[in-house]
Amino acid sequence: MVFQFMINLLIAVIWMFLQDSYLMSTFLFGFILGVLLLFIFRNFFEFDFYFRRIFAFIKLMLLFLRELIKANIDVIKVVIKPRLDNHPGIIAVDTNLETEIEIATLAALITLTPGTVSMDFSADSSTIFVHALDVDDRDEMVADIKGSFEKAIMEVTR
Repeated sequence: MVFQFMINLLIAVIWMFLQDSYLMSTFLFGFILGVLLLFIFRNFFEFDFYFRRIFAFIKLMLLFLRELIKANIDVIKVVIKPRLDNHPGIIAVDTNLETEIEIATLAALITLTPGTVSMDFSADSSTIFVHALDVDDRDEMVADIKGSFEKAIMEVTR
């Protein structure tokens, strides 16, 4: 990924020199030209096109923003209700993530979402214990975490 990015920067700088224009707009046009060239010749590289991961990262951030807004609304509903009828609970989320950075990212995203806190990990770090403010269905909540955050993290890192 870094190699492709460096090639893209080199193409942009060469474009600036060929145009004999050292403006930011010329650099950006050269950068976009480099992205297009790398995309066209992506089959000649031994690794994936690097913009795929950038799009996956943007998708992860948008997913987190959506979940953040939904969780804030849910917490507001719990706080505003005159009667406490929420069902707090601790769930165990078995994860398919392998590296420490993937697992830490998942735990951080869970903790940053209002109403949930990553409490602890299992000894082999394959399970994250999560405390949630309102757990109606444990299996549905685990499936939601695995289907959203875990899947998006795997798209970014793999």
